[in-house]
Amino acid sequence: MSALLLSRPGYPFSLNAAVDHLLKKEFDVYRAKQIQPPLLVEHGLDARPFQHPKLNEWRENFVGVQYHHRPSNFLVTGAVDDVWVKPHGELIVVDYKATSKDSEVTLDAEWQRGYKNQMEIYQWLLAQNGFSVDPTGYFVYANGRRDRPTFDGRLEFVIKLIPYRGETNWIESKLEEIKGCLTSARPPQPNKTCPLCDYRRRAEKALYPQSGQVALWS
Repeated sequence: MSALLLSRPGYPFSLNAAVDHLLKKEFDVYRAKQIQPPLLVEHGLDARPFQHPKLNEWRENFVGVQYHHRPSNFLVTGAVDDVWVKPHGELIVVDYKATSKDSEVTLDAEWQRGYKNQMEIYQWLLAQNGFSVDPTGYFVYANGRRDRPTFDGRLEFVIKLIPYRGETNWIESKLEEIKGCLTSARPPQPNKTCPLCDYRRRAEKALYPQSGQVALWS
């Protein structure tokens, strides 16, 4: 069985991780009491934090919710931030995000497509594990305020709940496409926006400066 890890390069965002950790602790308080958090009451969302013996496992990086996709033989995993449940048992995928900007927080930027795909994979994984999943998930977006007169050792946040209706019908075909790429006798054509492709191109030009072409892409 192959393990599939889809990630993007980046740096550890310690402040974002702190917000994530504190949000989990906050929602866990209401999970233990099985009552609605004020944020959900405020938005009229009839749901509660979901209790499940595997929740901590689902949240753990490189463990997460798992499913063996047999056509590709991939073990697909995804670590969710949180899961809420509606009165009739439908699960809601929840993703925490943190930023600091003066403008309104939205999901409209092109680079945020990755956030949406991430949520859709979580929804798909839970559905493959036999759960009924609401197609509408929620981003709990914490926006650090910049309009305070002084810092005073404290950063305040405005919390926004953003719904997103996921589409998961692309996932299985994409897994099979990835499998085909990995088992192909030839590498795929380089992507101009891929930093790894650009690194290989530059590295081979440095190694073979007299060559009229880059060997990897021939």
